[in-house]
Amino acid sequence: MDNCVFCGIAQGAIPSRKVYEDELILAFYDLEPQAPVHVLVIPKQHISCADEIDENNCGVIAHIFSKIPEITASLGLKNGYRVVTNCGDDGCQSVKHLHFHILGGKKLKGQMA
Repeated sequence: MDNCVFCGIAQGAIPSRKVYEDELILAFYDLEPQAPVHVLVIPKQHISCADEIDENNCGVIAHIFSKIPEITASLGLKNGYRVVTNCGDDGCQSVKHLHFHILGGKKLKGQMA
């Protein structure tokens, strides 16, 4: 996708601090962390947001969630963590490429809004 910063990161054209990578997904540290540990997990395939998940691309989403325990273990998140995705303008999605935030490293607030 032209001008998509996360596509650029996935392709290696834009540098990132990688946590995990395989042929389908990439996990890297967020540049504006909201918790002591704040990592983004993205599919390398461009999917704009959760609204675009369908039977043709849901396998990569399942793959992301199958890898989250491995990623969080490598980050030392033994007491828990939060996984969040935002969709659309009202959901405050800042980059129009599906991504999952892994937040942890401290006791998080119970209220999300």
